[in-house]
Amino acid sequence: MHHHFHPVEWAHHTNIYEVNIRQYTHEGTLNAFATHLPRLKDMGVETLWLMPIQPIGKQYRKGTLGSYYSISDYISLNPEYGTLDDFRSLVDEAHNCGMKVIIDWVANHTSWDHVWTQTHPDFFSKNEYGHFRPPYPDWSDVIHLNYDNKELWNAMVSDMKFWVNNFNIDGFRCDMAHLVQLDFWKYARTELDKEKKLFWLAETEEAHYHEAFDASYTWEFLHTMESYWKRETGIYGLDAVLRRYEHTFPKNAIRMFFTSNHDENSHSGSEYERLGQAAKAFAVLCATWNCIPLIYSGQELPNSQRLQFFEKDPIEWTGIFELHNFYKVLLDLHSQHPALRAGDDNVETFRISTSQDEQVFSYLRKNGEREILAFLNLSANEDLHFVMSDELVSGIYTNIFTGETSDFTINKNLRMKAWDYLVYQK
Repeated sequence: MHHHFHPVEWAHHTNIYEVNIRQYTHEGTLNAFATHLPRLKDMGVETLWLMPIQPIGKQYRKGTLGSYYSISDYISLNPEYGTLDDFRSLVDEAHNCGMKVIIDWVANHTSWDHVWTQTHPDFFSKNEYGHFRPPYPDWSDVIHLNYDNKELWNAMVSDMKFWVNNFNIDGFRCDMAHLVQLDFWKYARTELDKEKKLFWLAETEEAHYHEAFDASYTWEFLHTMESYWKRETGIYGLDAVLRRYEHTFPKNAIRMFFTSNHDENSHSGSEYERLGQAAKAFAVLCATWNCIPLIYSGQELPNSQRLQFFEKDPIEWTGIFELHNFYKVLLDLHSQHPALRAGDDNVETFRISTSQDEQVFSYLRKNGEREILAFLNLSANEDLHFVMSDELVSGIYTNIFTGETSDFTINKNLRMKAWDYLVYQK
């Protein structure tokens, strides 16, 4: 039977801050991370996504500390991070700050020494010799779960409920969601709905997974932004992907845009390696297009180091958060402005034409009379002059970063510095 799920109301205007507990502080504990909550609250962070908090398998682990995504027990806390009581305190403190907390859920595979390998070996896929096997040969530190076994469905959902009922978390970020059949996720959401209405974020770009999930990933757009910086595509390439998203995803699908995350940072480099001087303009796009923005631990510094994945490699906090106010302005606007709601039928997004359409990416988002207008100079042109040639824009607009006003009914001329951005609210 087909259920129709509706996102929790806050999902449309939220933002997500991905927390890498291991690398966040020298201590690498939940309690040490908690001292950053007031700063993140001030920056406008609404939802904390914690990378997996469960214990990491020892058998065949990668590197010294292993992968967070190789879990040996779904209902314990990684002792390196602290205790279950520390986790409860963190969630309570986040809630007191007005934030939501979602946890990473790795449903497709476990570590080789997961508790179920002893108690429920029938939950796992087997190779031709009847032994546990990785989902892919190079994922050598994990073994594949077999969802043809319906008893696994109940056990998995029961473990998910543990975190909802005992710690009052607000949702799940589901790792490689499309590797697990969609019917399992529909079942899980139906069962968990009975406990609490949650936010469901899928690490997938398969549109039909929105039958179970509220939000999904946008790697294709990230890779297109990267191609843009490498001059492998132009603005037409960005447009093509955004148009495809509009046509292939349901109207109410919430898409999560990002310039970095744990995978990208560790394996491909920080946003400055991948997006160069376009990193900030693209961060503006990721906070003001039809989407919710994701910020990864340390992007507010900004952090340009690649954090090692299997070793201790803490973020070097300097005490100076150069991009704190940049993100604060964007996140507050995204949270409060009705024209920036994601996956909302009442919001329309229009591309705006200018006399320099090969260098300027500009757009208008509209919810009734409320409007946000953005211009990104995606070029190295240090003194770019252009004219807005679009009838859609008229009236008085305020620059969200400077507070200056412009009457775009009379004057449609603009000038911008290289790789700069202008965002206006009507």
